[in-house]
Amino acid sequence: MTRRPTVVEVAQLAGVSIASVSRVLSGKSARRDTEDRVRAAASELGYVPDATGRALKMGSTLQVALAVDDVGNPVYTEMMQGVEQGLGGTGARLVVSSTGHDLDDLVAYVRGLGRGHADALVISPLQRSPELVDALVHSPVPVVVVGDVGEGVPVDTVRTDSRAGVLLAHRHLVGTGRSRIAFVNGPAGTSPGRARREGYLEACVESGLAPEVVEADAFTVAAGEDAWARVAALSGRRRPDAVIAGNDLLAFGVMRGALSAGRRLPRQLAVVGIDDTQFARVFSPSLTSVSLGARERGRLAAELLLDRLASPGRDARTVRVEPRLEVRESSAPVVEAVRTPGAKRSS
Repeated sequence: MTRRPTVVEVAQLAGVSIASVSRVLSGKSARRDTEDRVRAAASELGYVPDATGRALKMGSTLQVALAVDDVGNPVYTEMMQGVEQGLGGTGARLVVSSTGHDLDDLVAYVRGLGRGHADALVISPLQRSPELVDALVHSPVPVVVVGDVGEGVPVDTVRTDSRAGVLLAHRHLVGTGRSRIAFVNGPAGTSPGRARREGYLEACVESGLAPEVVEADAFTVAAGEDAWARVAALSGRRRPDAVIAGNDLLAFGVMRGALSAGRRLPRQLAVVGIDDTQFARVFSPSLTSVSLGARERGRLAAELLLDRLASPGRDARTVRVEPRLEVRESSAPVVEAVRTPGAKRSS
């Protein structure tokens, strides 16, 4: 993490005492010329008061922001629960923000953290840009990223391997007797969309099966239903007997569309999702899904954040959570699919 200018350097450049700098930057009264010199020096150095240190020094509650793309996605609910678990016992308050899809807004959000509305940040961006990476590296408060911001970026990061997760899903479906496995992905311009597409194409090379990619415009149930229409239009040798979806919400949309069209699951179509959200266990048929450890990633992010607060000068760290496959009814082997409870209910 890039070294931040200190109050000592501001005082030296302004030609005033550290106490004077503290008074001006904390909003207390000071001589007009002193205020002007301090603020000019702080601006020239790019100094932003340490909101975390200020909060702790004043004995106030540490406020941690969790910024995610869409709070309506249940995977982020599980991540939030993990962050709360990791912060347990600290008295910290967690504030959740839905940042949406606009990268410019997200960059502005990170750069505006020095205004005091949060003392630290856990962020899980779906997209990245040079401007966002720069804002994270130079954030005025400690930051932990849950996701991929690129190699060598000096920011604490919790990562998983969704590419490997898609490989797990594909190998599982091949093992159940499926041979025409389509992939319904979210936007390929996002970090997960890009990694999951790469994993699927790698899996097709490994298995020798022909790839069939349908790209949805979002990682949502509605987008999954729309994508199903394109999957259903495939015919002949391209007609899939299985679908891997880019996340659970897309998988639910595909399953809803397939069931509405009279397709029997999993006898005629097996489906596997990614994220293993709580709804995967209650959908009928229950959804086989790749767990990327959302709750565990949230907990580890909180622990990294607390460690950063305790040791501000340490080198940035990356911790990883490995994917695992949770097998349920939606991908029963071809031989067994006729006996799957979900298949009977949907026929």
